[in-house]
Amino acid sequence: MTVRSEQVRIPTGRLSLAQVLQTLATDGHLPLRFTAYDGSSAGPDDTPLGLELLTPRGTTYLVTAPGDLGMARAYIAGDLRLHGVHPGDPYLLLKALADEVHFRRPSPRALAAIVRSIGIEHLVPIPPPPQEALPRWRRIAEGLRHSKSRDAGAIHHHYDVSNDFYEWVLGPSMTYTCAVYPHPDATLEQAQENKYRLIFDKLRLQPGDRLLDVGCGWGGMVRYAARHGVHAIGATLSAEQARWAQCAIAEAGLSELAEVRHCDYRDVVESGFDAVSSIGMTEHIGVAHYPAYFGFLKSRLRPGGLLLNHCITRADNRSGAAAGDFIDRYVFPDGELAGSGRITSEIQDAGLEVLHCENLRNHYELTLRDWCANLVAHWDAAIREVGLATAKVWGLYMAGSRLGFEHNAIQLHHVLAANGGGAGLPLRPWWQP
Repeated sequence: MTVRSEQVRIPTGRLSLAQVLQTLATDGHLPLRFTAYDGSSAGPDDTPLGLELLTPRGTTYLVTAPGDLGMARAYIAGDLRLHGVHPGDPYLLLKALADEVHFRRPSPRALAAIVRSIGIEHLVPIPPPPQEALPRWRRIAEGLRHSKSRDAGAIHHHYDVSNDFYEWVLGPSMTYTCAVYPHPDATLEQAQENKYRLIFDKLRLQPGDRLLDVGCGWGGMVRYAARHGVHAIGATLSAEQARWAQCAIAEAGLSELAEVRHCDYRDVVESGFDAVSSIGMTEHIGVAHYPAYFGFLKSRLRPGGLLLNHCITRADNRSGAAAGDFIDRYVFPDGELAGSGRITSEIQDAGLEVLHCENLRNHYELTLRDWCANLVAHWDAAIREVGLATAKVWGLYMAGSRLGFEHNAIQLHHVLAANGGGAGLPLRPWWQP
């Protein structure tokens, strides 16, 4: 949704909630149906997509936090209902809002009419839903950002939801990072297996080699490497992930080759690894900590060893690093993103030679599509496990992220780098896409 500054004719008298929305919308155009608890409505009657404002509390959420955060609060709290989409995958409604709804900045006269119609009592902020994390300024005031304890708290907020819930959403691979689809009709599981194959091949791993996987999640890369004869250590700050991964390793008979530790990556003391993989970890590090992070990864590599960094990136190198309010409060507290140029520069400045960089943005669209489909298929079980509000957060977050990748607001990059001693590497990329 975009905001434009325009003059508009304001109806006289008190405005209904639907009239307030039409007053703010460019040319009064709404591509979906809006209804409100005051009995008013706007938008076409024949569209299946719609928003229904159910309570005065929802109005307060919308007014006191305009934009995505206010809508998220009202929706998660049950004050705003979506029509025409499943709560596990509201992609089509979010797409209509993003592509077709444009708001103008009201004139002082229009703003006065809106405030008078809504009521000044709705301008007073109220407590957000309990699923919301503290605002960024409060977190900064209460703890050193990206300290070990604070990073552990942020990871716990997002990853220690429920392993059962994650299995329903992610599928059997338990892989919570972008898949790489070998062809458009590939299944999610085929695409995740192909992603691990691609990273394994880029790292030129061979039986008997040693791999460190930082931020290893449920150990998917660790298990893949071990199945191919590589000694692999994974580190995760999530206790739930570590327990699940340790059981999966034992059940697969990989304990002699694979290990997942519940620890901060900075507590891994071994070095001399043939390869290091960082898959979906950089987003949690914080841009200011990139030099220390990539310096640490370099210190774990043997001379000539390879690093593969897989992370979500900005579409440019000028945008701020902080995530939007909804993502920061409900999904990834303290998460930050940078452009691929910044990632590449930091890896180079750490003393590593960048060999290859590629954007896999379109693959994340497909991954999120398939995760949403899994959530829809297991919706009732998900609600029983984590509650309706948390399940709605996940549907909203994944569908919104899919839209972000589709619109090229965010990307996904692989950066492959060597710790010097590159003699012996093929002259051209040695892996298949």
